[in-house]
Amino acid sequence: MSYEPQDSMSLWWLGDAASPQRIGTLSLQDQRRKVALSYEPEWMASPQGFALSEDLPLQRGLYIPAERDTAAGAVDDARPDQWGERVIRLIERPARLSLLEYLYFAGDDRFGALGISLKADVYVPAITAALPTFAGLGEMHQAVQRVMAGDAVNEQQRRLLQPGVSMGGARPKSLMQIDGASWVVKFSEGGELDSPLIEHASMQLARRCGIQTVDTLALPLPKGHAVAVKRFDREGTMRLHVMSAHVALRAAGEAMGYPELAQLIRRLAHPDQVRAQQQELFRRMVFNILIDNTDDHEKNHVLLRGADGFYGLSPAFDVLPAVQGLGYQQMRVGVRGHESSVVNALSEARAFGLTDAQARHMVAEMAGHVTTWKALFKSLNVCPADMDVLAQYLDGPHLSEQRRATL
Repeated sequence: MSYEPQDSMSLWWLGDAASPQRIGTLSLQDQRRKVALSYEPEWMASPQGFALSEDLPLQRGLYIPAERDTAAGAVDDARPDQWGERVIRLIERPARLSLLEYLYFAGDDRFGALGISLKADVYVPAITAALPTFAGLGEMHQAVQRVMAGDAVNEQQRRLLQPGVSMGGARPKSLMQIDGASWVVKFSEGGELDSPLIEHASMQLARRCGIQTVDTLALPLPKGHAVAVKRFDREGTMRLHVMSAHVALRAAGEAMGYPELAQLIRRLAHPDQVRAQQQELFRRMVFNILIDNTDDHEKNHVLLRGADGFYGLSPAFDVLPAVQGLGYQQMRVGVRGHESSVVNALSEARAFGLTDAQARHMVAEMAGHVTTWKALFKSLNVCPADMDVLAQYLDGPHLSEQRRATL
């Protein structure tokens, strides 16, 4: 059945996928450049109803985002990432491509617990195929390569590509079922580095540094690897509501920074978990600095809503060296702004619930683990050529001197 463009669709809650609940209506506004939300009275009155983000309080009215080409509040996190948009443009080819179309065609397996339906009385998402298993990895890789080349894909290949699987990024990816669980499979963009294997190794290094990370698997391909990342927005048949740091900080009217997110955690997290969550965020910020991960933008930090209504950090994901040596993080670090330095990270340690002494001890401990990166990466079969490129940055003067200064 062909899709007919329309200016409104219904938004659904899929926390329990067996019994979807209608949240409200999405509509195009401002010359179809914004997606607004209005809550259903039944959602506002329901015991399960809640405000999707702080800028979408549970009240009557039309919530229109301030910026063009965005959706209201946490609805913006339900849209596909850059790769997903590319898949939709090439495969679905709808007659119109407003943000509402991108939201709809992200499909039922999108990130988080929100769903988009053309019907108001029943949840009917865009049709997607059943998840492939590991046996389909080779065909999935071929389909991804065809999309990257801008070539047409056949029906079988089309079924292997899911456009709504992550929150941010242009890396080619799709979904796969492994041992009954849903995993995101990410492929290389065809550069000189085996980035998927390096990402897998970086996640193991992060764990050594005491960081809670997603489960990852390195999947061999004829050339290089893919990396499988276990979804953290699913718990059995339950789907978890997600909110990116971008949406959470924007809703709170705060700047896009680590200290700001640490303070926001004080309000959103369970009181018993605030200190641990803040310290976890501090570890992630320092680790990103120590391994030259300067692509730590605010969509790579996610808050998960628990059944008790409180939020907590998701496991860390999308963490690997940027191998650019830019010297600046995407998010504000401390009094020196975005500067990638341990000194800057320590400058606002108290915002993370840490004393100066605690913060210095934590940094020294992590720096000690990061110095072992070569042995770990080698044990995971990162090739010598890639190791040389990584060493240029991880062991270059800027980072190696900072590590030595902490030990």
